[in-house]
Amino acid sequence: MISTAPGISSPRRRLVGLIGAGIQRSQSPALHMEEGAALGLDYRYEILDVDTMEDGAAVLPRLLDDAEARGFAGLNITFPCKQSVIPLLHALSPDAQALQSVNTVVFRDGRRIGHNTDWSGFAENFRRGMSDVVRDHVVLVGAGGAGSAVGYAALQLGARRLEIHDVDSARAAQLAERLAALFPDRVIRPVSDLAASLSAANGLIHASPTGMAKLPGLPVPADSLHPPLWIAEVVYVPLETELLRVARAKGCRTLDGGGMAVFQAAMAFELFCGVKPDAERMLRRFNTKLRSAG
Repeated sequence: MISTAPGISSPRRRLVGLIGAGIQRSQSPALHMEEGAALGLDYRYEILDVDTMEDGAAVLPRLLDDAEARGFAGLNITFPCKQSVIPLLHALSPDAQALQSVNTVVFRDGRRIGHNTDWSGFAENFRRGMSDVVRDHVVLVGAGGAGSAVGYAALQLGARRLEIHDVDSARAAQLAERLAALFPDRVIRPVSDLAASLSAANGLIHASPTGMAKLPGLPVPADSLHPPLWIAEVVYVPLETELLRVARAKGCRTLDGGGMAVFQAAMAFELFCGVKPDAERMLRRFNTKLRSAG
């Protein structure tokens, strides 16, 4: 029997959505709606792409107001709104508070609660795909909302040294300071010489928007990719980013962002619906249907 989450009038009807930029190819609607149908829910998932709106990301406050007024159960939040959404919320979960990054907003009883399922989704994907790799020294590229989440995940997974690079050096320094306060026994620092850091690292986690369908390109120097360096990607549209393609061609072990997309979606689904989805079924569906679409 499906339980009714607090503050939701109908146990079987859910209206949710995704706010972000350049998200027309997102697989989130299919992941959520197909699992909702399998659980007997009347589940609708809308794309709210700020790139298609006149005011761009500045429209975020109105989008939240409109979604709440229409009776949404919640919203997923992606680039570039994972941090700018925070002042618009009433409260944060402990993880979202620690990370200062929100990818899931739940509407309950007139309140907006921010959560972060990115870090745990990344961690689950990493445990499944790279549980045996050495992670003493990891380089993180991207210090925005996604970078905050996966940097936290890397440290939870046992990274002893985390070096953070971002085109905005101040943002990298701020993230390093925040994570160092949470993990005082680790070496966590911002770096500007990315090639030098990668030459000594065990692995690279990529969490910048470079490589997304709307922002193609390579986020690191190609000659910095070399075995035995492993690469874990956050971008999943496209699933085969230029970073992964080049790294594989050079013989590096890689992990794409598909699993993270599935597991963070499953965790968000539970927050929206008050019922635990079948994450394995969602993963199988992604692997057989969505992954084949590239």
